[in-house]
Order: sequence, then C-alpha cells, then structure tokens
Amino acid sequence: MARALALGAMPTLARAGMARQQEARRPRRPQRIVTLFQGATDTAVALGVVPVGVVLSWQDPPIYPYLRSALAQASLLGLETQPNLERIALLEPDLIVASRFRHQRIAPLLSALAPLTMLEDIYHYRHTLETMAQALDRQARGEYLQRVLASPMAALRARLQQRFGARWPLTVALLDIRAGEIRSYLAPSFGGSVLTQLGFRWPRQVEEQPGVVLRLGGVESLPAIDADVFFLLQPRDRPAREHYGRLRAHPLWQRLAAVRQGRVWQVDPVAWSLSGGILGVFGMLDDLDAWLDTSEASA
Repeated sequence: MARALALGAMPTLARAGMARQQEARRPRRPQRIVTLFQGATDTAVALGVVPVGVVLSWQDPPIYPYLRSALAQASLLGLETQPNLERIALLEPDLIVASRFRHQRIAPLLSALAPLTMLEDIYHYRHTLETMAQALDRQARGEYLQRVLASPMAALRARLQQRFGARWPLTVALLDIRAGEIRSYLAPSFGGSVLTQLGFRWPRQVEEQPGVVLRLGGVESLPAIDADVFFLLQPRDRPAREHYGRLRAHPLWQRLAAVRQGRVWQVDPVAWSLSGGILGVFGMLDDLDAWLDTSEASA
C-alpha cells in the first residue's frame, strides 16, 4: 500500500492509454468481478452479478445484513480505504470496480491486476447503476431496475403531497449524530439525493453549502440544521447515543421546528447512508412509508 501511495495520480495521457488497454482486455460479460466500495457491491448484486471479492462493510461487519446471503461465498478484501491487493490478485478477477474518490492513487496497481472501471465518487447511485450495467453488459437489467424503482418513488411523492397538502414541500435535514459532532448530509449526498427526488426541500441556510456533508460542533450551531422534519441515522455506539441524549435535553434543540412538531424519525444508517446503491434506496423508501404510516395514525 505504501508503494501504491507513492505512485500518485497518473498523467492524463497515460490514463487514456491505460483505458484503451483496459477495453482490449475486458471480457464482454465479466463473471469474476471485485467491488471496492459499498455502492458497487450493492449495485452488482442488484444487477444479478455476485462479486468474487468485496470490501468490509462500515457497520455490522463483515457484510451488511441485507447482502449476507447473496455474498456468502465472496472473499473479503479489507477496508474500502485500503483494499488488500494481494488478495485481489489471488482471485484473478476479470473486472475491478473502484472509485477515484477512494482509489485514485492505487489505480495503476489495480489496472495491472484486471480491467478497471472507476467511478468518480461513491454516492451517485444512478450513475453507479448505469456505469456498472454497461461494464457488466447488463444494460437491460439496469433499465429494468430503474423502471421498478420509478413506481414506488412516484407513489411516495404522491402520498407525501396528499399527507401534507399546502404545507408541502417540507424542508428536511438528514442527520448523523456522532460523539462530539453532528453531520448533516446535504442534497448531493446519497440519502439527500433520494429525498430531493421525492420533493423535499433543503433549508435556505444550507442550500448553498458545497459538498455532501455539513459538520457541526457545539450546540450554538444547531440553528443551521433547522427544518420541518429530521431523519436521524440511528446512533451507532454509546458515545453517539449519549451525545444525542444531551442534545435532546438542550433548549436550542427543543426550539427546532422538527422537534417542536414531533417530526424526528430515526432511520437505518445502512439503507440511508452506507449502502450507496439502488437496493439501499428501496430500503429508504420502506422507511419513509413506515414514517408516513405512523404520521397518519397519529394525525
């Protein structure tokens, strides 16, 4: 890995030449694929291709529960941020799927092992689906998945409009409370992009924020996340739960619109943030339907 880091990014012309060589080596329909980020693993399974090697999950290791049966025979390749190159080589893959965000520095080594498909980032699930469907010669399956997803998305948009009437669209914050900080995922994030597709709006105070996440420190920054509804990733450990307990008792938290209106809903962090793929999106939609069921029952 130290050797990989020392290589740095390849020059543009060298990268273009490498890309031509990759296409010459790539089989028409790869069978032995390795996925090096969570969204790629989710997407491969959705496309009907079981990777021979995957990286460890960020939560509930080694593999997220919703993928365990599909990936029972997959080899584990270490962390997403530091995959084990020797293990990858032993698998003799015919395609590696990685991301420039995570793996740009080791791209030359990965490309020496197998044809390499590089995604720019790890959170644009639709682009991941389209790119991998093409790389795996599964375009028909990818288009089918898009159609299957479109139906519950449209139904949920209509249900949200009917439930909230003139108050729709609601402003939203997608929060991850950790020990010592609050992360507010923005519209371009994985979960944020799905909420935007459904019609939620982002508070004016964060609309112009760059990037995918806003990191907040002390309680004095709480007004920056004020919104009509909070979707809160379930705190993962004791320090995070204790931090959330302190926040809930603070007057500034209690003044926030979502808190005053009883619209704080805890959701599965795997589906809403960590999965990164279309199967995770279906999990998000299930959570939102459950939230509306509860909201309507208490209305």
